[in-house]
Amino acid sequence: MAGVQVPLVAMHHAYVVTEKIEGIQNMPNVRDHDASVYLRLQGDALSVGGYESNPIFCEEALDNFAFGLFNLDWDVFTQHIDGAINRVPVLEKTGIKSTVCGPESFTADHKPLLGEAPEVRGFFLGCGFNSAGMMLGGGCGKELAHWIVHGHPEKDMFSYDIRRFHRFLTGNSRWIRERSHESYAKNYSIVFPYDEPLAGRNLRKDPLYEELLLQGCVFQERHGWERPGWFNPAGKAPVPDYNYYGAYGHPPCEEDAYRQLLSKEYTFDFPPHHSTIRAECLSCRNALAVFDMSYFGKFYLVGPDARKAANWLFTADVRKAPGTTVYTCMLNKDGGVESDLTVSPIDPGPRDSALAPAFEGDGYYLAIGGATAQYNWSHIRTVLQEKHFRCQLIDRSEELGMISIQGPASRSVLQEVLDVDLSNEAFPFSTHQLAKAAGFPVRAMRLSFVGEMGWELHVPREHCLEAYRAVMEAGAKHGIANAGYRAIDSLSIEKGYRHWHADLRSDDSPLEAGLAFTCKLKSEVAFLGREAVEAQKGAGLFRRLACFTIDEKVPFFGLEAIWRNGQVVGHIRRADFGHAINKTIAYGYIRDPEGGPVSLEFIKSGDYILERMGVPFPARVHTKSPFDPENKRVKGIY
Repeated sequence: MAGVQVPLVAMHHAYVVTEKIEGIQNMPNVRDHDASVYLRLQGDALSVGGYESNPIFCEEALDNFAFGLFNLDWDVFTQHIDGAINRVPVLEKTGIKSTVCGPESFTADHKPLLGEAPEVRGFFLGCGFNSAGMMLGGGCGKELAHWIVHGHPEKDMFSYDIRRFHRFLTGNSRWIRERSHESYAKNYSIVFPYDEPLAGRNLRKDPLYEELLLQGCVFQERHGWERPGWFNPAGKAPVPDYNYYGAYGHPPCEEDAYRQLLSKEYTFDFPPHHSTIRAECLSCRNALAVFDMSYFGKFYLVGPDARKAANWLFTADVRKAPGTTVYTCMLNKDGGVESDLTVSPIDPGPRDSALAPAFEGDGYYLAIGGATAQYNWSHIRTVLQEKHFRCQLIDRSEELGMISIQGPASRSVLQEVLDVDLSNEAFPFSTHQLAKAAGFPVRAMRLSFVGEMGWELHVPREHCLEAYRAVMEAGAKHGIANAGYRAIDSLSIEKGYRHWHADLRSDDSPLEAGLAFTCKLKSEVAFLGREAVEAQKGAGLFRRLACFTIDEKVPFFGLEAIWRNGQVVGHIRRADFGHAINKTIAYGYIRDPEGGPVSLEFIKSGDYILERMGVPFPARVHTKSPFDPENKRVKGIY
């Protein structure tokens, strides 16, 4: 009725209660993940339930169904009885006292839907609990209350936030059904570090999808987009067309290629293609790599009050002339980081309409990580409404592609493709220019998220393939290579570049995260969250983000414990293997166990151990990035 898309579906969900079992009182509750079954004490009996691999959607009209039940389908539920008997043999001789089978709401990632709906201000969601409402309700209710009163939750809740799903997906009933079906069936499955869904794929493809597929691209899914993960030297591996009945639409030879590659990733060790990702990383460090980053969010903030809005929204000083590009954060009023992004002031004069909308007043081009595009869109729209700024936020994410060319040879190659001077004097780091590539317009930005000299080309969708092919042709003699997001993860952590919602979240401040340089505290310009940041600066920091390296060749994935001088002081937020330095790298926030402020001296003076699955590994702490700490390479100094 309110025009809000709620991405959940109802499925039949059931449990049974046994007759009395002698001696079962005070026994523990049991969850058997292999059998996908749970056994929970209910007085002197057991309730038995689970998550079957073939759940049934509720197709019935449930308008007048409050507290109603369905008849239990024993053909579906028997698998749980078999698993329970295997775990508790006495159940084979125990009767069933009652059955409960009703409609339960499930979501695409088996997590609740909380927070303010993107479509309607003041309309809050607290639903989709995936049969875990009793377990999650108390904490979620507390956070939701804080959310309603203060505009954001007290803790990081992005994994439950409705804005984690793009509006393109929340209105797609096929995607919701397929992905919710798969998530239900996988609820008790082991979650491996690089697991990818098979359901709901191939919905959003950028202009280079088919071209990269032919070159062996193994795709990941984010926000509905198929983005490059890594490149398989053995060739083509298309994503199978899965549906919620477990069927596939591709011929077996094609569907098997992708699934076999995924199955090899089901490990907590380095995957078999670790060396392939290493080659992609070293190609970038030593020569040249091309990254298709077209799934990024690409917004325009334009209008009479755009400058006022930009000053208030962004922590960095964006009162610069067109042609500059600024890395900045956006905060909430308590100083927590809601986003990091790049902001480019643009000229309202003549331009190619394929690259920017017509506007009056001031304008800014925003490039934002694709997986958080909806979250950022909603945050900016909310601030614009609350402050009554007269400006527009325009989404051009679908119309523009983004190709990043990075590495020591990037200037030599791009100088053959672009019609502008790429020298340091004419095109310094952190600037952008309108240019022509093979006769069509592009916005070239000299930026890097991997720590190398390089440029991003923001290209109209219809010209992306031409731009890519022109770059590949010019780079052939320089050893150019395709690379994916697995390489980006490795390269960026070597440089200490932050990933939002990994080592940077809405409950972290820019000061704690080492991003004080993004805050215009020396200016008099007010910005959202400034008072909280200044108060924290005055009081001192009681935790800081620190970098660690481990000499032993072992993978870390996040959540490992950080020990300092024999005491736990935090946990790892993000980790990866750095191929250029040939070490595991990890980032985590550390505190003083005594409750005091955490200075750089406190960090540097400790002896550290990182604990992975109960095994301690000696670690070295760093207060600067372990690779090129002086940032020479992004400036073209090799």
